[in-house]
Amino acid sequence: MNCILGIDGGGSKTICIIMDDAAKILGRGEAGASNYQSMGIEAAQSQIQSAIHQATITALNHINNINIIAICLGLAGVSRPEDMEVIKAIVSKLQNSKDILPITWELQPSHIVICHDALIALMGGVGDAVGIVVAAGTGSIVFGRNHQRETKRVGGWGYILGDEGSGYKIAVAGMQAALKAYDGRGKPTSLVENLQQHLGLERMENLIEVIYRKGWGVKEIAALAPIVDQAASEGDKIANSIIDEAIKELVIATSTVMDHIFDSNQVVEIVSTGSIWLGKCGLRERFVNSIIDQYPLVNVIYPRYEPAYGAGLLALKALSGNW
Repeated sequence: MNCILGIDGGGSKTICIIMDDAAKILGRGEAGASNYQSMGIEAAQSQIQSAIHQATITALNHINNINIIAICLGLAGVSRPEDMEVIKAIVSKLQNSKDILPITWELQPSHIVICHDALIALMGGVGDAVGIVVAAGTGSIVFGRNHQRETKRVGGWGYILGDEGSGYKIAVAGMQAALKAYDGRGKPTSLVENLQQHLGLERMENLIEVIYRKGWGVKEIAALAPIVDQAASEGDKIANSIIDEAIKELVIATSTVMDHIFDSNQVVEIVSTGSIWLGKCGLRERFVNSIIDQYPLVNVIYPRYEPAYGAGLLALKALSGNW
């Protein structure tokens, strides 16, 4: 049976969807991270292969054979021409691998789509490759594409150089505000007590051990963002100012994309995706109100489909020659 592969590979996990040429899902598999920039090419290939393997197992419960005729890989850290060549080599190795359950490959070069994960998030979120995706989770990026196939990306520069409006930046701002309040050089905030309680700290000085000596990374720090969100929902002024700053940055990034590739009188769908939008303090509602004030015709939506399914839809577009 002719099938399409859609792969969403990020810094924490890799998801593969197998679908038929009518976009019906036949199988789904999940594996570990596949960002080759951070983990190396061989490790990334291994996780992509594992996700395909898992998806194949589930698909074979419904069909007897699998022939891959199109594939889209939407991967974190893939945007430069040299990145594309690395992933093309991985796809070539996958076709020759004997470790994946019996599947056949009939891939033409034009039916292989390699792109960054923001594009498949847009395709999955909107159900089309036209619109804007505002992704805010551990990191952040805003990406848009119009009917003329023009694209604009804002952000996505990582936790040191950017990621404004992300969980990481919210968490760091929350810890900094708490420490300033603890020192007496900042305004009082419930973040001091909330952080101590959440982390089991006897005193704030112990935060140094948690962050530095235990070697907390970006994901562990970003996981503290809900503490700021909770404090903001309870009316803490400092926490709300941090959330307001995150909203401001996300609005600026979104309006930058709008102004570059869309007209202000266009109806544009904006999909919000990522953990930041799920908080209790009304961040999403405040973002929506701010964007609509500037662009009354936009429609901010929740994702219609997951990014891996969006990757499958992009592969279908390539198959039909509409990409």
